Formats: sequence, C-alpha cells, structure tokens
Amino acid sequence: MLTLVTGTTGQVGKRFVPRLLAQRESGEQVRVLVRDAVRGEPFAELGAEVVVGDLRDADALGKAVAGADAVVNVAASFRGVPDEEAWAVNRDAAVELGRAALASGVRRFVQVSTGMVYGVGRGRPLTEDDEVRPGGQMWGAYNESKAAAERELLALVGEGMEVRIGRLPFVYGDGDPHLAQSLRWAAHWAPAQRLQMAHHADVAQGLLRLLYAPAVSGPVYNIADDAPVTAVELYRLNGAEPPADLHTHTDPDPWFGIMSNQRIRRDLGFRPIHPSVWSARDAGAL
Repeated sequence: MLTLVTGTTGQVGKRFVPRLLAQRESGEQVRVLVRDAVRGEPFAELGAEVVVGDLRDADALGKAVAGADAVVNVAASFRGVPDEEAWAVNRDAAVELGRAALASGVRRFVQVSTGMVYGVGRGRPLTEDDEVRPGGQMWGAYNESKAAAERELLALVGEGMEVRIGRLPFVYGDGDPHLAQSLRWAAHWAPAQRLQMAHHADVAQGLLRLLYAPAVSGPVYNIADDAPVTAVELYRLNGAEPPADLHTHTDPDPWFGIMSNQRIRRDLGFRPIHPSVWSARDAGAL
C-alpha cells in the first residue's frame, strides 16, 4: 500500500507523517508532496518518498498520485490568508487532487476538514449528521471553502473512490504554538466559554483509523477529545492571569464548536490518548 500525504509541513502534517511512518507494516510506503525539497528532507530520513511540487500544479498532482493506493489530504490555508488563497487551496486544489487521485486509480481519499463547517451551535454537541449552517463566530472563507471541498469530494464517491472526511477541532500539543495563540481569542470570551480540542496524537490516531478501516458507516467523522476547556482554563494552561474584565463578557452561543466524538468511538474504536488537555499537560505532551 502506498499512501500520499499532502500538507506535510504544516502543524498537523509534520506531526502526522512521522506517526504514519512509525506504524507502517512491511510493504507499506509513504509518499509526501512538498513545495521545497529541503523541507522534505526530515521525512526522507524517516523513510518517506518525497515528491517536490505545488498542490495547485496539475503536473505535480499527476506525479504525486501515480501508483498511490490512498491519499490523506492535510493541506490547508488557514484563517488570516486572503480569501482567494483560501478558496484556491482549501477547495480548488483539494478537489483537483481528488480528481487526479480518482483518475490514477486511488481507492481511498481521506480529507482533513474542520468542525468549523458546522457554523452555529445546536444547543448540544455537534454530530456528523448536522447540516452545514454558514454563520456564527469566525465563519469566513476558510470554513466556507472547507465545506465546499467536502461537498465536491463526496460527489466523487459515485465514481468509484472512497472518500472519508475527518473534521478537526482546535488542535494542540507536541510543541504546537497553537495553545499559546488561543489567548488571542480567549481574551474576548466569557469566562465559561468553551473550546473543543484534540491533541496531535489523537488527530493522528483518528486519521489513521480513517485511512485503514476496511469499511466505515460515515463518511464524515469528528475527531475530538472528551472535555472542552473554558477561557479561564486556557489562561491557566498558559500560565497567565485572565483579564480583569473577563467576567463582564457573555457567551452568545454556548455550544459553538462543541463536537461529539461518539461516532468515531463507536464505529472505529477511537479512544482519546489524551481525553483532555489537562491529561496531556500531566503527561508532558503539550
């Protein structure tokens, strides 16, 4: 089995690929697509095949998917980039990768998406059966382009390729600076406003289950831990004092971004290695 992984130099990809390489069995190969050969060297040292090219280049896509059995598309342009770039990478390039994979005979395509596509809360943990509802806090080109990519990739299922989608919450751990950056948002939250999280080890676990499971009932799965944390807890985790006026803030949508992990637990045997960020802290895994 040959698996192609994209987005390998981002925060998720560069932590996922070493875990994928570490657990591969005899005869399994991993190929990574990178834009810079130098940044691909650490993966080559671990045993990955490196293909240099841009996800938005049709020739590079053809070379990357040639002979592959599966694709894990981690590549994304996150919030803060121009809208045009978000659409070009998150939707257009993802869909073209899916089409190139289908044409090359790839049998399984795992798309890394975001729980932000749910939009507003539902008054309970969000489930994979909930429809996408544009709007709510932080909705924008990133979320909209990810939702559009999901729709167009799932349309390829009828053409003979399995598509499986993993929706991620706020991801942290293994030295990722994301946890410290959370205070940018927490400063404007109500004290009890919650953030759904997942450690990189659990993101990798979830993606590996989507990659290797012989069958799924999904095809969409939330990959999340068991215990969202509050704004006050985020300050404690970062060793900082909450702003004096934090208690004056209100939470307009208490269930925004809170995701259920019951489907992936039931269907694929997922159990968070780090059920909460506190257990990750105690394990020295932040």
